[in-house]
Amino acid sequence: MGVADADFDYVIVGGGSAGAVLAARLSEDPTVSVCLLEAGGAGRGLLVRAPAAAVAAIRGRPRLNNWAYETVPQARLDGRRGYQPRGRVLGGSSAINAMLYTRGHPRDYDEWAALGATGWAWDDVLPYFRRAERNQRGADAFHGADGPLQVADQASPRPVARAFVAAAAECQIRRNDDFNGAEQEGAGLYQVTQFFDRGRRGERCSAAAAYLHDHMDRPNLTVLTRAVATRILFDGRRACGVRYRRRRREHAVSARREVILSAGAFNSPQLLMLSGVGPAAELARHGIAVVHDLPEVGAGLQDHLDFVVAWTSPTTDLFGLGLAGTRHLLRQIAAWRRDGSGMIATPFAEAGAFVKSDPGLERPDLQLHFVIAMVEDHARTLRRGYGYSCHVCVLRPHGRGTVRLASADPLAPPAIDPGYLGDARDAASLLRGVRLMRRILAAPALAPFRGREVHLEGVAEDDEAALTRHIRARADTIYHPVGTCRMGSDADAVVDPALCVAGLEGLRVVDASVMPRLIGGNTNAPTIMIAERATDLIRGAA
Repeated sequence: MGVADADFDYVIVGGGSAGAVLAARLSEDPTVSVCLLEAGGAGRGLLVRAPAAAVAAIRGRPRLNNWAYETVPQARLDGRRGYQPRGRVLGGSSAINAMLYTRGHPRDYDEWAALGATGWAWDDVLPYFRRAERNQRGADAFHGADGPLQVADQASPRPVARAFVAAAAECQIRRNDDFNGAEQEGAGLYQVTQFFDRGRRGERCSAAAAYLHDHMDRPNLTVLTRAVATRILFDGRRACGVRYRRRRREHAVSARREVILSAGAFNSPQLLMLSGVGPAAELARHGIAVVHDLPEVGAGLQDHLDFVVAWTSPTTDLFGLGLAGTRHLLRQIAAWRRDGSGMIATPFAEAGAFVKSDPGLERPDLQLHFVIAMVEDHARTLRRGYGYSCHVCVLRPHGRGTVRLASADPLAPPAIDPGYLGDARDAASLLRGVRLMRRILAAPALAPFRGREVHLEGVAEDDEAALTRHIRARADTIYHPVGTCRMGSDADAVVDPALCVAGLEGLRVVDASVMPRLIGGNTNAPTIMIAERATDLIRGAA
C-alpha cells in the first residue's frame, strides 16, 4: 500500500500513548485499513529503551523526541514562561516520561460519569485498565496479566528511595505497595511501565513498544513517521481525510470511515482549530474559515502544577556530577546491559506518596514524587555533587487554562496558557503540600542520606510569605495536561461519551484532551485505557 495520497478506513493523527494503542488494536481486524501519522521518529533507539536516558529527552536541549513547548507568561508565577515537554515520537510521552504506572482514584472516574461522561465510571473503565496490563505480580481483581503493557516492580530501587517510604511512615503516612489496588493513599515504590521479560528486561515499555512495534509489518497498517498533520479535510460536515507534511512535501490521505485525533492535549485542539473547528472568534482572528463553531475547543486546560525541593547527599549512589559517581555509573551501565538491573533502569522518581492535606478529605489531594537526583528546572540546570529531590503537586486543581493558536502556521507551536494558581484554593493546597513534604524529608529515616536543603535552607515551615515567594519563583508542570477537548453530554462538550466531535461526522478525539477532569495521578495509564475503550466504541460504530 502506498505511503502518500492513499485511501484508508481509519486515519489516526498522533502515535503517542493513545494513537499507538488504536493503530495496533484497529489493525487486528484484517478487513480494515489503518494509517497512523506520527510527527516524530520510530521510538526504537537507545534514548527511548534505556529509562535513565529520558533525562536527555526531557530537557529539550536539543529537541530529542520532544516538542519542548513553552507556556505563555504566567502572571502568578512571577511572569515566567513554563516548560511543557511532550513526546514527539512513536509512543509519545510514554517514550520520554518517568514510566510511573498510576491510574488515579476510582472516585475520579465516577465523577467523570456524573459530569456527563456516561459509560466512563470506575466500574466501566477498570476492565480496560486490566485488558491493557500485564502486571509482573499477576492478575487479581485490580490488575491484568495478559495485556500488551508490561508493568513491573522496580528491579533496583536505591536505598534512599526506601528510606523515603520509611520517613513517610515516621510522619504517620502508611506504607502502600500498590497505588492501583484497594486503596490509593500511602507511600511506597512506584510500579513502572518496563519490560520484565528476559531479553528486554529493564527496558522502557512505551505504548509503541507494548502495542505497535511488533505489528508494523501488518499489510493493513501503514505507519508514517516524520509526518506532521497540518489540516483535517472535510466533505461538508464529514471529516474525510488529513493533509500532512513529510520530507518538505505536502500529501493527503483519505479516511473512508473516520479520522481520529490522538495528538494530545495541546496538538489535538490546535489541529481542530487549524482545520476550522473551534471558537469562531479565535478562528477569525487568524483568518481561518469556520467549518464548525465549537467554543470549548482548547478550553478547560488542567495540569498538575509541581514544586520541587532538593537536598545534597553524602552518598554517590545517586545521579549527580562528580568523579566517584561517574565511575559508579559506568558499572551501572554494564549491569543494565547484562540483565536490565541497576541505575540505568531507574524511573528517577522511584518512590512517592498519595496523601491528604486535610484528614477529613475523602481521597488524597496531593501526590509526591521522590527522585534520586537533584532536579532543577526539568534537569535543564545541573548542579555539581549528589543529592535527591522531592516533588509535590495538587491533584485536582480548580483553575483552568486554554490552548489557542499562536498563528495560522500549522508548524508553529500553540499558545499554551495553563493559568497556574489562577484559583486561590490551588495556591493554598500547594502550600500545605510543600509543608508536609518538608516534614517527611526532615524525618529520621533520611538522616544518613541528608546533606543540606538546596533552595529552602533557613526558611521556616510557618513562613507562609517566604514559601509562597519560592513557589511563585520555581513551580512548574509535572507533565499532565488534559481537558482541552472535553467529553460530556451537554451542549458545550467538544466530544460526546463515544468521543465523537459534536456536530460533525467521521471525527473523533481519543487522548488525554477528552478527560472532563484531571485524574488524581499520572496520566499515561489512563490515556492508554481511553484508547482501549475507544477501540470498542469505534468497532461498535462500524
